[in-house]
Amino acid sequence: MKVFALVLFLATYVLLIALPKHRPWIALCSAAVFMLAGVLPLGRLPSAVDWNILMMLSGTMGTVALFIESKMPNRLADLLLTKTPNVMWAAAALSVFAGVVSAFVDNVATVLMIAPVGVAIARRLDISPVPLLITISVSSNLQGAATLVGDTTSILLGGYAGMDFMDFLFMEGKPSIFWAVELGALATVPVILFIFRKDRGAIPATDPTPVEDLFPSWLLVGNILLLIAASFVPGKPAVTNGLICLGVFLVGAARSLVKNRGAGSVKNALREIDYETLLLLAGLFIVIAGVTEAGVIAEISRLFVRVGGGNFFLLYTLIVWFSVLISAFIDNIPYVATMLPVVTGIAASEGFDPTVLYFGLLVGATLGGNLTPIGASANIAAIGILRREGCEVKTSDFLRIGVPFTLIAVLTGYLFCWFVWA
Repeated sequence: MKVFALVLFLATYVLLIALPKHRPWIALCSAAVFMLAGVLPLGRLPSAVDWNILMMLSGTMGTVALFIESKMPNRLADLLLTKTPNVMWAAAALSVFAGVVSAFVDNVATVLMIAPVGVAIARRLDISPVPLLITISVSSNLQGAATLVGDTTSILLGGYAGMDFMDFLFMEGKPSIFWAVELGALATVPVILFIFRKDRGAIPATDPTPVEDLFPSWLLVGNILLLIAASFVPGKPAVTNGLICLGVFLVGAARSLVKNRGAGSVKNALREIDYETLLLLAGLFIVIAGVTEAGVIAEISRLFVRVGGGNFFLLYTLIVWFSVLISAFIDNIPYVATMLPVVTGIAASEGFDPTVLYFGLLVGATLGGNLTPIGASANIAAIGILRREGCEVKTSDFLRIGVPFTLIAVLTGYLFCWFVWA
């Protein structure tokens, strides 16, 4: 069964890369085969799908549609363009801004919030939005690991290791994972400047776009604050963040119905929800659950544990860079969930402090998703937005930005965690 699951998994990801226009249907067909073949029992289906992420996505997509309709993204684009001398610096500023937001909000939600600003800038300057949105997505995915609330993998680590919000900043008197991620983000700014090095044309001055309605902007701010507040609530349901995002959208939809005395805005918002992206993620969740159920991930983990032996630095290096490789092709949530007890076992058997291995796992697994367009939910969301804008994103377009961005960020975090915590 392991061989069958591995072959099916590899075939699925080859098709996802080769046929980007058909990704949702490929993922769903593969998920169906996993279940029909008995690799994933039917009873595991409800728990295999991460309903929290799907609810967060759909709710935030709806709220963002109202946000776009209010013209606020255009106004933010105008403001950003007046503060930067050219497109090169505008791209860097937008990337840094997305990363800062993503440190406190789920990276998928961040992409959905910031991407409309990037699209508005691209339209204003008559350039392709593809590189802008790719830099937004990889920056969001990078800094999601900075805090307890930034990414599901951080939440997994915090829960498993008993870490609270402040432990991600300072722990045992030492700078924690937050600073490793921030240094990695800082190191990627020259990469972004190099990618946009040819875009040095002056930005034309324009009249600021008038904002038609401030309420959707306050909704997004409220969404952020509620997600942060929810992170401090112990024992909350797993779908809490999803319910928050859906609830905020429903408030916006109800208000729009009353204010406009019609369903036009709500219908537009519902049309803007990217159902293909939701289907793709649902299919991938089932595929990864099938691979995990078959024991493929656990078997691979045990293999490199044997290779590492008793050399602490070698084990740390293997955990970081193997996690980068794995997370480039599979969702990092089940991988991190599987590897946390493995890392604990390694540390206990060899008498090591597991902290540096935990941080290495988080750095490699979270940042490694930026290597490929299907390695992180944030990347999938950004590509979905571009598709709706009529832009096809080739794998080569993504790799041109994702590979150097990932290598620089991971290397910086890898060295920081070792020298501070080893």
